[in-house]
Amino acid sequence: MNGYPVQLSGAPNTLMWAHEYEIEAQALQQLRNIATLPWIHGLRVMPDVHFGKGATVGSVIAMRDAVSPSAVGVDIGCGMEGVQTSLTAADLPDNLRALRSRIETVVPVGFRMHDNPVDRHKMSTATKWHLNELWDSFADLDEKVHNRRTRAAKQMGSLGGGNHFIEVCLDENDRVWLMLHSGSRNIGKEIAERHIGVAKTLQHNVDLPDAELSVFLAGTPEMDAYRRDLTWAQNYAAKNRAVMLDLVKQAVLDEFPTAGVSFGEQISCHHNYVAEEVIDGEKMYVTRKGAIRAGAGDLGLIPGSMGTGSYVVRGLGSVDSFASASHGAGRKMSRNKAKRSFTVEDLIAQTVGVESRKDQGVLDEIPGAYKDINEVVAAQNNLVEVVAFLRQIICVKG
Repeated sequence: MNGYPVQLSGAPNTLMWAHEYEIEAQALQQLRNIATLPWIHGLRVMPDVHFGKGATVGSVIAMRDAVSPSAVGVDIGCGMEGVQTSLTAADLPDNLRALRSRIETVVPVGFRMHDNPVDRHKMSTATKWHLNELWDSFADLDEKVHNRRTRAAKQMGSLGGGNHFIEVCLDENDRVWLMLHSGSRNIGKEIAERHIGVAKTLQHNVDLPDAELSVFLAGTPEMDAYRRDLTWAQNYAAKNRAVMLDLVKQAVLDEFPTAGVSFGEQISCHHNYVAEEVIDGEKMYVTRKGAIRAGAGDLGLIPGSMGTGSYVVRGLGSVDSFASASHGAGRKMSRNKAKRSFTVEDLIAQTVGVESRKDQGVLDEIPGAYKDINEVVAAQNNLVEVVAFLRQIICVKG
């Protein structure tokens, strides 16, 4: 055992898988603000915790009859998708630029989107069926986002920027894996920001320590509207990753046409979402912002930075953590500080052996801006067990 969890001073309902001295002052204040909310049952803090908007990234919050949309985040449903392939390192060429280029050709990155919505008939059967269901329910969303349907349809199957990525990785046995990280794109952000704005106007939120933590209350029209739109955005994010993975799989098949490539069972997990769960015998709204569910037997993906590797894990169902684990390594410095602290030459040195962008545009994603993924995973060995360690050999970023 590792000695965790520890209690946050001044917040008796808060357990942490990190020490206070490891957490920046702004994030500690956010955690204490959350702990004072009148609806809170408990707060759990993951080892990748860092400052966020309203609620910290790396926080798991259980509330009675209330949800704070900022405790979900603006990238609703952001998460991970991964799959093992039948390829091994021996099947790969020495130069991986062609495979990276092929992936970047079929999956738009950054602010780009598909010229036309991805043809559903080219998707796997499960992905295609779920897409039909998703678009059939678009008209139920808040009318203020109805004019975003065309954009949302073209962004389905696109990566975005920031810390989102597509990777080709090798495990300890040199088996090839595909992995990606993305969310609900612009439509999820617009839905989140609209509802956060509504929450701030509600009377019961006027005396909160931070207006960004404003909540919706169960049984109100505002909560019903948020849950409706949130659920749609979570589904959009999951389908976005499924479509992307289908596109990346096809890119691999096209790049290795004679290898008879097959794929294993996909691993999928949200890390910005809401769920209704039973905590300590009571039904609660549980928000995980930068955290994954780690119920007993649940498979999850905990990525590091673009040069340090990632972990496939299996949840242990910890009651202490509300069956949760971290979503990644977590930033140890802001994007602006990273750009001031490092150079492109540093980025090149820290991503040796990874076929990726190595320029000013991704300098804020340099491995040195993130916590040590190995230490983060070690800190939660009572929350998850390691299934595999993956080291990336290709990393696609926006």
